[in-house]
Amino acid sequence: HMIASASVNSERASIGVRAMRAGKHFFVDKPPLTSLEQLDAVRLAIAETGRRYAVYWSEHIHVEAAIFAGQLVAAGAIGRVIHYLGMGPHRANVASRPAWFFDKARYGGILCDIGSHQIEQFLYYTGAEDARISHSRVANYAHPDYPGFEDFGDCCLVADNGATGYFRVDWFTPDGLSNWGDGRVLLVGTDGYIECRKYLNLATDPSGDHVYLVDSKGEHHFHVAGKVGFGFFGQLIRDCLDGTETAMSQAHILRAAELAVLAELNALRIA
Repeated sequence: HMIASASVNSERASIGVRAMRAGKHFFVDKPPLTSLEQLDAVRLAIAETGRRYAVYWSEHIHVEAAIFAGQLVAAGAIGRVIHYLGMGPHRANVASRPAWFFDKARYGGILCDIGSHQIEQFLYYTGAEDARISHSRVANYAHPDYPGFEDFGDCCLVADNGATGYFRVDWFTPDGLSNWGDGRVLLVGTDGYIECRKYLNLATDPSGDHVYLVDSKGEHHFHVAGKVGFGFFGQLIRDCLDGTETAMSQAHILRAAELAVLAELNALRIA
């Protein structure tokens, strides 16, 4: 029923189109595509075939802290979410990367690639259906041997419901960190705020999935590793079998992918 792919970024859309036209649903690693032309082709194939084009945005769907934060938001724990702050540092591991990793035409740029994680989460946590990029920037600060590589990027967004957001992504995780990246999310609401420390609690606990909530009643800490689960995957399977749409809507997936491409295309290039 489904083809799964973690191919070179720029080749994912064409593989997905072929899969859908062969009667299969498609599940792909992020980023799901790297250009607006690819987006148009994917949209057309979805409309023609009725198949799903799903994306493995792991920093949301495969992190219990991120899932639990969404449950808190849905329960009204911090009121209306008015701001999203996302931090997505990654370890570069330059020596072990394939050549395409440094070729922008193939990996799509840092905001299109790992920035797509952040844009998807911005839409999700704020409950927005759409957003615009108000400013974005990219740079290659420390990898002169790879002129096509971007090792830093950031972006500001405004959602259709008035929420705002900022995220920063980079390839500067130092070797001394016990994990590949100290990924965090901070959500500001009208009645409180939530912080997710996804992969570790720095210099305190090497395990991840820590969630902090501050509301009118006080300060709360939840260590949710092994307590929430990863419901997306079962929901996606049922959606494919039943023709439902519970895991993640196709409109949400395509708009997140489009915004990531637009953030990259319109970014200020810092020399």
